[in-house]
Amino acid sequence: MVTLVVRKTIRATAEQLFTAWTDPAQLKLWWGPRGVRCTDAEVDLRIGGRYRIANQLPDGKILWITGEYQSIEPPRKLVYTWRLEAQADNSERVTVEFAPHGDLTEVIVTHELISNEALRDRHEQGWIGCLEGLARYLEP
Repeated sequence: MVTLVVRKTIRATAEQLFTAWTDPAQLKLWWGPRGVRCTDAEVDLRIGGRYRIANQLPDGKILWITGEYQSIEPPRKLVYTWRLEAQADNSERVTVEFAPHGDLTEVIVTHELISNEALRDRHEQGWIGCLEGLARYLEP
């Protein structure tokens, strides 16, 4: 199994970032790497609660990402399982940390239990794109 860590410092508070990550209406405005649009998001923000995020690819195909919240520590940390809905048997784990530094916050995404390096590399591009979208959404 392979682990990926992606970091980005964003000019926003941990509270703003946590809310943008957990509020479905806000998620739809920034989620996804370039060329991918979030067309729907469902969030049941409680331990054991589930989420579903619809990623519409450039060719129009929709991939659903889904999982279950394992730890919720507002506004500092989220831990949840991650899988493509069509591949119900393979669960990865994502930890998102929001570390304040003055008027900036470092967002640290740790994606674990990835089955191989090629998939890790695809996740890395996805997370970089997501964090860039989050920065565009929240920064003045």
